[in-house]
Parts: sequence; structure tokens; C-alpha cells
Amino acid sequence: MKNGLYNNCLLKWLFFCTFGIVAAACVTGQRNVSAEGQTKYSKDFFDSAEPIKIKDPLAVVLGAMDKGDVFTFTYADAVKFAGHSCPAVAGAYKSTQLALKALYGDEAPVRGNIKVMFKGGVEYKVNGPISQVVTLITGASAESGFKGLGPAGKYGRYNLMTFNKELSPDPKAICAMIFQRADSGKKIEVTYSVEPVPVNERIDKLMPLVLSGKASEDESKEFGNLWQERVKTILFSPPESTFIVKEVKE
Repeated sequence: MKNGLYNNCLLKWLFFCTFGIVAAACVTGQRNVSAEGQTKYSKDFFDSAEPIKIKDPLAVVLGAMDKGDVFTFTYADAVKFAGHSCPAVAGAYKSTQLALKALYGDEAPVRGNIKVMFKGGVEYKVNGPISQVVTLITGASAESGFKGLGPAGKYGRYNLMTFNKELSPDPKAICAMIFQRADSGKKIEVTYSVEPVPVNERIDKLMPLVLSGKASEDESKEFGNLWQERVKTILFSPPESTFIVKEVKE
């Protein structure tokens, strides 16, 4: 009797162990399949930074997504688009995120409903590279953008981004942008300054070696890690005055 009970329990234990191993293998296999072909980044925080969710009516009209769904942009998307991660890319991403929150509050922002004006020309400091990340997220573009559907150009995105050479941001700032809702006219200005973000003194020493190709493998790795630590600070814990957000009243 006892042997029978023991054998029965043993069989059940073996069954559940086997089931657990098979289930775990299936999950692992599924993860491997899902990860195959995906971009592998050296820094985990690229994907852990707060994402930006935004509606796009044009995507719904043309069948790319269902009504009510949203595009989700991550910092990793900005890195992939720019081909690198730096204070300019991080600042562009964060500035856009802050501006959209100020413009829309708890509402989902709407791509194609956002105008962006940069203070200074496209060649001013890093206005050009920053503008490309802003375009990626908001859809706002200059004269090269989408002209829209039909004779009326509905859902057009071109000329929603402009550069005003007559206006100059604070000389200490990297850039200053004014985001405006096309429907309500509400405007939010974001000024981005990288000066408050601390720089490890080793960066200045290592950069010449890296650029000249004379850095060792360890030095190159150290440089990259220190560089990305500054980027991480901008995204997750920017010092006061790194981003100044204010509503523009006319």
C-alpha cells in the first residue's frame, strides 16, 4: 500500500518536473525566435527610458493601424534613426517628450497636428540633427515632408517644421524649440542646455585617443561607457535647468 502510494507520488512528481522543463524550453525558444533579427544594443537603458505614445490618423486611414491604437517610440528608435546615442539625440527625444506632455496633458498627442519652430537656422549648433529626431516622433517636417492625400493635401506633414534665423536661443543652450498644436494653437517652448549635465574628466583625455585610433580596447570601452552615462543622466535624471519648459502666451 505504502509502496503504491510512493510510486504514485513519484510518477506525479516526475510528470510535473518534465512538464515544467518542456514549458520552460518552449518559452526560451519563443524568446529566441522573437529576439532573432532584432537590434542588439550595448546599453539596456535605451529600451527602458520612458516611451512616447502618439496617435497618427494617417496611419489609420491607410490601414497601418486600427483606430484608437498608437505608435510607441522608444529612445532606442531615436538611436537607430540617428545611428548613435549622444547628448543631442537624448536631448531631442526628451525635449519632444516634455513638450508633448505640456501640450496634451493626459490626452494622446496626434502626429501631423504638431508644428515645430526652431530658434536659429537649421545650421545653428545641432539644430539639424535634433530636428530629425523631432520629425521622427511628431511627423512635423520641412519642405521635404509628405504633401498629403488628395488635392487638399489632407494629413500633410510638410512645412510643419520651420527654422527662424531671426530668433536666437540663449547662447548657453544647445537649442530652443517651440511646439504648437495646430488645432488649438497652444504653444510650448523647450530650451535644452547640456551644460548642467556633469562630464567625467576622463572623457576629454580619452577622446583624442579614440578619434586618432590610438586608444586601446579598454580605453575605447571606457570612453563609450562614460559617454553613455552622460546620456543616461539626460534621459533619467537631468539636473535642474537642463530642460526649461514654458507655455508661450501671445
